[in-house]
Amino acid sequence: MKKLLPILSSVLLLCLFGIANGQDFKPKSSASIFQDLQQLNFLGNVLYVAAHPDDENTRLISYLTNQIHASTAYLSLTRGDGGQNLIGTEIRELLGVLRTQELLAARNIDGGQQFFTRANDFGFSKDPEETLDIWNKEAVLSDMVAVIRTFRPDIIINRFDHRTPGTTHGHHTSSAILSMEAFGLAADPKVYPQQLNRLKTWQPSRVFFNTSWWFYGSEQNFNRSPKKGLISLDVGVYYPSLGISNNEIASLASSQHLCQGFGRLNSRGEEMEYLELLKGSMPQTQDLFDGINTKWTRIPEGKVIEAILNPIQENFDFKNPATHLPELLEAYSLIQQIEDDFWRAQKTGQIKNLIKEIAGLHLAFESNNAYASPGETVSATLKLLARNTPFVSLESVQIMGAKMATSIGAQPLELNRSSNISMALEIAQTAPLSNPYWLNETPSLGMYQVADQSLIGLPESLPAVSADVQVIIGGTHISFDIPLVYRYAKPDKGELWERFKILPAIAVSLFNEVVLFPSEETKTIAVIVQSFAENQQGSVSLKLPKDWKVEPPAQPFKLLEKGKSVRLDFTVSPPKNATEATATISAKTSDAAYTKTVVPISYDHIPTQRVLVDAQAKFVRLDLEKKGEYLGYIMGAGDKIPESLEAIGYQVELLDPTTLSAKELKKYKAVILGIRALNVVGILPLKKQELLDYVSQGGVLISQYNTASRSGNNEVTIAPFPLTISADRVTDENAAVRLLQPKHPVLSHPNRITEKDFDGWVQERGLYFPNQWHESYTPLLEMNDRGERPKQGSLLVAPVGKGFFVYTGLSFSENCQPVSPERIG
Repeated sequence: MKKLLPILSSVLLLCLFGIANGQDFKPKSSASIFQDLQQLNFLGNVLYVAAHPDDENTRLISYLTNQIHASTAYLSLTRGDGGQNLIGTEIRELLGVLRTQELLAARNIDGGQQFFTRANDFGFSKDPEETLDIWNKEAVLSDMVAVIRTFRPDIIINRFDHRTPGTTHGHHTSSAILSMEAFGLAADPKVYPQQLNRLKTWQPSRVFFNTSWWFYGSEQNFNRSPKKGLISLDVGVYYPSLGISNNEIASLASSQHLCQGFGRLNSRGEEMEYLELLKGSMPQTQDLFDGINTKWTRIPEGKVIEAILNPIQENFDFKNPATHLPELLEAYSLIQQIEDDFWRAQKTGQIKNLIKEIAGLHLAFESNNAYASPGETVSATLKLLARNTPFVSLESVQIMGAKMATSIGAQPLELNRSSNISMALEIAQTAPLSNPYWLNETPSLGMYQVADQSLIGLPESLPAVSADVQVIIGGTHISFDIPLVYRYAKPDKGELWERFKILPAIAVSLFNEVVLFPSEETKTIAVIVQSFAENQQGSVSLKLPKDWKVEPPAQPFKLLEKGKSVRLDFTVSPPKNATEATATISAKTSDAAYTKTVVPISYDHIPTQRVLVDAQAKFVRLDLEKKGEYLGYIMGAGDKIPESLEAIGYQVELLDPTTLSAKELKKYKAVILGIRALNVVGILPLKKQELLDYVSQGGVLISQYNTASRSGNNEVTIAPFPLTISADRVTDENAAVRLLQPKHPVLSHPNRITEKDFDGWVQERGLYFPNQWHESYTPLLEMNDRGERPKQGSLLVAPVGKGFFVYTGLSFSENCQPVSPERIG
């Protein structure tokens, strides 16, 4: 084990510093290569720290990377699992996977690297005390110290202020509080000594707070405040060689956070950023690295390397960078002799990528399939092309994660002639299944559980299969680790790719995470069995406690082709009395039992992800009376409320907001606006009259929560009477709920609502409650977080003609989450 730990550490460092960072499907221009050369010659690191995806300042990250040439990373304490989703229905853990990929897409644009801790975004928190209690402060702090010891930043920059608890999201303040503690602890060998088996202690030189007008309440307040003691940086610089400004790069990067609605216009011109020193030595100039040696002379072996690389930078040949290959290869060999593991790994990764780009060396490892199952053999092709130098040959290939059926011998690469090497890869029966590593164990409310400590901090799992390709360039031996990918094209999208996955041979799933039984009547429950390998047959069962009856107990299935699925129906009879139960699905073949659902997450701006989740659902027996048959639903930012309503027995029809008319809406018992509909469906305010005509004729219009704007204009545009939403929310999912009008029809007919119906709530009670409303509205509920005044804006009802308008800030979308058919892999 002692011999293995340094190897694991080196592999992970190589992944972090770009050696195993994927395929080079987008070759770089000479100008971009020159940027990489400048970063190679800069020995300084910056770690930016905040709480969530999209908290990071992409302007500053891009500036530090592209103008200062520092190696810059963003440490997001969470993966944003507790946010909302503007583009789809993924929430909680699945949203965290989506937002992780959006962060990686952003870093791919601004040039930064990405780290995480195991902290779980459990939803909005009003103070850091609650946050750190739920997160397990010691565990998150340990992860942060490990990242500092791994990345060894000279400078840490906090996005948020550790001195102002209660003024912003508790996660935000907590990220700054923990960063301040980790700043000193990372250098102490007595702190988390188990990390020192693979890492070394590290003391950053200084930590800053990235302040701005937002923390002063307004731009006017900030402009009037003295700037003495602040580092001022104009991050709106223009890069002539790249033909783009820093702000444009930053805008493109932040626009990758599409599920949070961050798509935005590019900005150009002067843009000031301000940094306040919190700890460490104050720079004597506006240079963040003032007093820190960022040249090659920082390390003992650096002087001779600097003598080779500096002349290349000073006399860079933009027309034909390949003229610098001999000197770069010489520098590469010297870098391999650096004693310090960290600098050797970082600079090896940088110079290898530089050599590869200058040589025009294209390396790709591709499969015609997106996935395979343990025990299968998959075809793959290793593609090699030397486009800018004739002095390249393949020396050897080793495969990790699979076994090659035949060996690959050494061979020269002819200039600009593709060399495609086909191979058959045998996936072992014991091969681990592909899954985001932090989802392999059941998480707590505040923390993900990760058994392999060496993975903590990494943005995603290591590749399932990769090739260690050893090449000889100009007589120098260099290895490249290339992950196996599925590369394909769509007529309307062009070239796409995703990492190759190892998936179970069989996946099973239900259509819904929650199945409601409003009476003793039986229900037909559809189970989907899908094959991810050929020739699968066996039986599938739906298991429930004894007081539930399932017929038949099991059913056979036979799927001969990969990617096919079959629906099997079971009849379930619920018990007489109200109860809840967990239903589990299991498929058995002669070889194994399968209990996982494969959930695809597919969007144009990220590679397709496939996530394994337990194949189970909550079955609920409750006495529920239903009035009406049809409901209309106008989708907002994306939720699964329609499926929940269908589970009760309603027929829900998704409405096109552009064609609404009172006459067509008359058939619906109620029309419901999805979460944030008024934020994302621009035409809705123009349909106010049609909607209110429907209400006045006896309909019910229900508007779920919308986000409050910082501009201050927060009137609910379709409301029949004045109604203003605010930032008010109740974050404690267990906060007491008081019924203000228990006899009101909404709370008493056709089903009686009591305080007990709010038991088992998750994430938070509600958000963006109205705080001002016309006297025509009746508040029905009251709730509050600990130590705060009661809030009555969570559920408001107003009569309009023969019908009713309802506005609710309750978090139904986070508490009613069945699985739509699209979730089936």
